[in-house]
Order: sequence, then structure tokens, then C-alpha cells
Amino acid sequence: MSAEPLRRAVATVCLSGTLEDKLAAASAAGFGGIEVFEPDLVASPWSPAELAARCADLGLSIDLYQPFRDLDSTDPARFDRNLRRAEAKFDVMAALGVDTVLVCSSVAPDAVDDADLLAEQLATAAARAGERGLRIAYEALAWGRHVSTWERSWDAVRRADSPALGLCLDSFHVLSRGGDPAGFAAVPGEKLFFLQLADAPHLQMDVLQWSRHHRLFPGQGAFDLPRFVGCVLAAGYTGPLSLEVFNDVYRQADPARTAVDAMRSLQWLEEALALRRPDAGLPLPPAAPALTGWSFTELAVDGVSGPQLAGVLDALGFAHTGQHRSKPVQLWEQGRARVLLNASVVRPAGPGVASVAALGLESADPQRSAARAEAMSAPVLPRTRGAAEAELSAVAAPDDTQVFFTRTGPDGWPADFLPTGRPPGPGTGITGIDHVGLTQPFDAFDEAGLFYRAVLGLDPQEVTELAAPFGLVRTRAVTGPDRAVRLTLSVSALRRGGWAPGVPEPQHVALATDDLVATARALRAAGAPLLSIPANYADDLAARVDLPDDLLAAVREHGLMYEEDAHGGYLHLATDVLGDRVFLEVVQRLGGYDGYGTTDAPVRMAAHRRRRQALSTGGR
Repeated sequence: MSAEPLRRAVATVCLSGTLEDKLAAASAAGFGGIEVFEPDLVASPWSPAELAARCADLGLSIDLYQPFRDLDSTDPARFDRNLRRAEAKFDVMAALGVDTVLVCSSVAPDAVDDADLLAEQLATAAARAGERGLRIAYEALAWGRHVSTWERSWDAVRRADSPALGLCLDSFHVLSRGGDPAGFAAVPGEKLFFLQLADAPHLQMDVLQWSRHHRLFPGQGAFDLPRFVGCVLAAGYTGPLSLEVFNDVYRQADPARTAVDAMRSLQWLEEALALRRPDAGLPLPPAAPALTGWSFTELAVDGVSGPQLAGVLDALGFAHTGQHRSKPVQLWEQGRARVLLNASVVRPAGPGVASVAALGLESADPQRSAARAEAMSAPVLPRTRGAAEAELSAVAAPDDTQVFFTRTGPDGWPADFLPTGRPPGPGTGITGIDHVGLTQPFDAFDEAGLFYRAVLGLDPQEVTELAAPFGLVRTRAVTGPDRAVRLTLSVSALRRGGWAPGVPEPQHVALATDDLVATARALRAAGAPLLSIPANYADDLAARVDLPDDLLAAVREHGLMYEEDAHGGYLHLATDVLGDRVFLEVVQRLGGYDGYGTTDAPVRMAAHRRRRQALSTGGR
């Protein structure tokens, strides 16, 4: 294997829109080739020759025409009819300028079970293709009637013994059935005609429905695709890495954005493959520098929400220690927790709305972090920098949150702030930022997990689902290996109706403390707007968990919540919603607890809804 980058292709079925939209998106994202999904061509006003010309103009090769279904048959007349259908498709391929067609294993009632007859029919079709300089890539569908494993498809190809017949290996079809890619070593490299890649979560469901609705791009699911691809390449495959992903979200999302997500998935996959097989000589992007903690969390505010957030931060023990040299941005500090209130960010929302606009992450090498982001299809955002201000690099996450790569020190970003003369006070026991929680747009949940994984080098944790008051919510954490940086990403699993949303697209900043009871007591005394939790919660907690009497009393008095696992516990409280969608948490981790209080989330959501209703009607 050479050090040249692997060729990258994407099936048009991965993307939303018309064929014109799909090609433009694939080209703009940097793909070199496409698989033409036949229904996309059928629905297009372009002739095959016009499609070929358009692809050439965009710098796209056509690497595969697909799918041809149900070729083999126990009915000789039907098989003859299928051969005539294949000849018509060969005409289309000639006009497209593509030499390989994907033939799927049959799912029809008349599919051939006899191994010799199947091989004979495949050889007959391959001979007709070969006469025209074309090839057939035979693929075992995981739900094929008689051929449902790659081993059975290879047996058919081997028996047919035709130079125009080879295998298409699809990671979903192999791995969804528990197939072992180590067996690819027995297949001659020249018989590996095409490779299709898809990731997927582990689901207990019918494999056809799993395939049609829940495939993901590499790095977004649970399959070990670096090993899979490594085995294919080791067997001698020389074609493109091509994505074929059926997914309900991708099929309705902006194709330009999905294509970038798809490209990033291959960039991540190639890096993982190169790290796993350093002898292969594959090129590597800049490694992700260690992220050692939080520099700041920036909240976008306006003339209504700004004073409200400032008052709450003051009650939480923060001090307004700095004012930006050239922008209406305030720096608030307590311990190592730093919150910026930025009144210059223009948001389309109504007045009084606050939102998390930016995350400042401490990087061991900010310049290399920016270089890696560029290599992972996350270009550095243009910024206006005033005189004597730090040169900072930022990229946009899928939800448009800006992520800054920073260093906190005399010459770093804090130098952009002029001292207000107010030193940090004694505070309330808050020591830093534990994590930040961001609700993702409906179309961006899986994309966000891959973004933080590929661009920042964070590790995605398991996806969990919880039954919230207004529908199912899906959530996952992305973390650094030492947990210095933690993010939680969530999304409503279905498009939620608007009849009574509790908090639309909530966001939160979780602040750490070493003694939540003492901190809660100080916050109460300072008049912080702490969320009231129903007495039923404390009663249930007392029945489920053996807590000391004084801690249980504090839970009741201050509206604390508590969750535990086999490794430790998690005490937390929340403020009211501030600026329509943001709230603050204060949390204490006990022992080796590594979660985020997820089981308490429905209680907190319901409490936030009640509080917002009370405030909207003038109640308390």
C-alpha cells in the first residue's frame, strides 16, 4: 500500500434532494467519485450521457451503478427476462461511462438455492457483461433469501469462475450478521470489485429495517470499521472507499451539510486505519492535541437577558472581573470557572433570549488543534481581531456553537480583557466547569458526535434514551480520556409538537463544587433562583437509596437531586431557566461516578416547565 490518500466515493442514496443537489454536494465536500443509485437517475431529467458530462464537469467519477435486484431465478423464462433487463442496464452503464454494476443476492420467492445453478446463472450474466467490457460486483444482502452471508456470495463467485464477476463487500451486510472480516484473506484481491461502507448502532430489530433506516457514517455507530477496512485492503482491494448509508435523517437533511459529515467520517476512518496499521504508510492528519480543561463558556445575551444572567452569576458567587477591550463582552470568574456574557452576538431569536454561543477549550497546542480541524473538514472561522488582542482560532460545531482553541495565561485570551477592579470574592464553593450540555438540531445529533470525535479527539460515550415529559430524548456524552473536558449532547428523538414545550432546545452549564450542600446553602442565602424539586422526588429517593439523614434533609431543603452507580454518586441542583433556554447546574461527583444525572432529567424538565408556567402567569 502506498502513502497516497485512498479514493473516496459516496452513493447518491446517502444524500437528500434531486440528483443535481446530490452531485453538487458531493463535489463541494471533496469526494472524487459517486455511486449512482438507479432511482435517482430514473427521476432525473438528465440522460445518462448528460449525467456523465455533469459528473465530469464536477470532477466526479462514476464508480458504480446500483442496484440490480433478483437476477437469478429457478424459472428459466424469468431468468431469460432478467438477462434482457440486465442488457438494458448495460446500455445505461455504457452511456454513463461506468464499468461496474452491483448485483444483489435475490430476495424473490424464485431465488436459486442450488449452488451450482446459481453460479451458472451468475456466470451467464457476467459473460454478457464481459463482452461489453463491464463487470458485475455480487453482494450478499443480509436478508437475502438464500445468499445472506459474504461467504455464500464468495462461494457463488468462486464457482462461477468468470473474470467479469467479483464481490462487493458491504460492511453493514457483513457485520450486522456477525461476519468475521478476517476471512477476506482467502479471497484473491482481483476478485474484490467494490467496497461499500456504513456504520450502525447495535439494535435488536429486523435486519432489513435496521439497514433501511438506521445506518450511519463511519465513526458514528458501533461497528469496528477500521478493522473491517484493514482486512479488505490487506486482501488486495484497490478500489475506492465508498459510503452507502440509508438513514431517514440524512434523506431529509441539507445535502451539502450531510456530504461534509460523510467526508469527515472517511477522514476519521482513514486516520484510525493508519494508526492501527502504521506499516501501511497511509498519510496521517495532525494528531488531536490534548484538551486539558475549560477556558470559558460564552453566553450570547442581549439587553434583557444580559442583566438577568449577570445578576444570577453574582448570586452564584461569580465576580465581574474583566471587560473586553473592543467588544461588549464581560468576564465573570469564580475559581477556575469563567463565564463570558457577550452582547455582540446577533441571534435571530426574540428579545430576552440567551444561549451558549462559544466554548473555550484549553489546548496543549492551539495551532495544531486548528490544523487538525482544517484536515477534518472543519475550517477555521474568519475573525476580526483588534489591536493588542490575542489571536484565537475557532471552528463551528454542527449546532453553530463556536469552539475556540485557547491557552489561559498572561499572554493568552485573558489579556483581551481589561480589569474592572473587582477582584474575585470568596465565592460559594464553585471550583470550575464540570460539563456543558447542548441540545442539537434534529438533523445534527450523529453529526455532532462525529465532529467532536474527529475534530477534537473526544471519545463518544453510549447513547441513552429517556422518557421526558414531552417525548423521547436521546443523549450521549463526549469526553476527553482524563475527563478534563465533558460535553453532553441531546436531541428529541422525534420531531416534537409545539403544543407545550417545556424548554425549547435547552442548554446548560454545569459548575463543579466539592461540597454541594454548603454551596446550596450559600446560594439560598444569596437569593439565587434555584429550581424547586417536588417532595415526591425526595420521598422516592429515600426509599431507593440509603442516604445519611443530614444529606436527605439537605435534598429536601435545597431541591437537590442525587443519582448513583456502582462507582459513586452525583449530587446536583439546577437554577430556573434563564434567558428562555439556558440554565445553570451545580454538581458534585462522589467517588468514581462518571455520568450526568440522566435519570433525574425528567424530574428536572417537569420542574422547569412548572416554573415557566408560574412565571408566565405572574405566580411563584
